[in-house]
Amino acid sequence: MLGHLDVGFGARSFGELLSDAQRFLNWYKVDGFTLGHCPADPAGLSGVRRITGALRTLLDGAYVVLMHGSHPSPGYADVADQLVTYTGPWSGYRWSRAAEWTADHPPERFCHLVHGVPLAHLEEALRIARWQGAGTIYFTDRTDHDEVDPWESLPGYWDEIVSRIGPGVSE
Repeated sequence: MLGHLDVGFGARSFGELLSDAQRFLNWYKVDGFTLGHCPADPAGLSGVRRITGALRTLLDGAYVVLMHGSHPSPGYADVADQLVTYTGPWSGYRWSRAAEWTADHPPERFCHLVHGVPLAHLEEALRIARWQGAGTIYFTDRTDHDEVDPWESLPGYWDEIVSRIGPGVSE
């Protein structure tokens, strides 16, 4: 289980983030953290490096996921276990491309979160994820229309996606 810390694209203070992390540890006994709204530019790297180092000191063996939503500068790959390099709608994902530097890392280092994927395009979405080297995916047919959070419920085709992602997956 991971605690979610909103980095605010580097605007939140180090102390605030550590305080939030400590609450997650005390209340939920988390195994690591996701850093949401993580900066992706080289200027933000030192701050992210500082907080991830502190999180790993606070929780020995902490699993850390940086949620950029796009491809960050390559140096971010050195400070986290996994990078979320795509977050957004299917309409953008269909034409997205992975940064060249990602080919130097194994697929388990990358995650894509895509909403609005119609069932008829599920196989194509899985192919794109494989081509771009994303070992972790979450696709949903839910959309962000009408101000509804597409991530708040499972996709209508949950059983279908679980059956397609391969052996070793348990329901």
